[in-house]
Amino acid sequence: MRGPGPVDSFGTILSGLAKRLGLESRLLELRVQREWGRIVGEPIASHTWPDQIRFKKLYLIVRSSVWMQQLTFLKPALLAKLQQVDGSITDLSLRVGEIPSSRSAVDATSSTNPLPTTEAALIEATAHAAAVQDEDLRQRLTRVMADALSRAGPR
Repeated sequence: MRGPGPVDSFGTILSGLAKRLGLESRLLELRVQREWGRIVGEPIASHTWPDQIRFKKLYLIVRSSVWMQQLTFLKPALLAKLQQVDGSITDLSLRVGEIPSSRSAVDATSSTNPLPTTEAALIEATAHAAAVQDEDLRQRLTRVMADALSRAGPR
């Protein structure tokens, strides 16, 4: 019988799964949205919202054209702050629009999906989580992965 091998950390498993499912960009978006006030400071955060990240570019919604003009001048400083959070963001695009309340926007994307977990997703998630030795952790990880795989739909 083979002895216990090296155990992958939970972060390593989730990182690999996010990469395989193509969720890295979305996870970075949520992280930036959650930490937006801390990253840029409250005065700027109250007039802006990090909408999405596509192809290493952060699309930022700005409350007014006056703020957009000001942020045009502050773009290098904002990019430097974003680089400290994650080095993959290399550009910033500004547009005037309505700022959602940051709390409700993040909560809406993190709420549970009403779609049922598919059997195929559950089987795949079980296979991925099989190496986790802690039973409770393995069950929770399987549920999270199965839900994510079900939301991703058929590939």
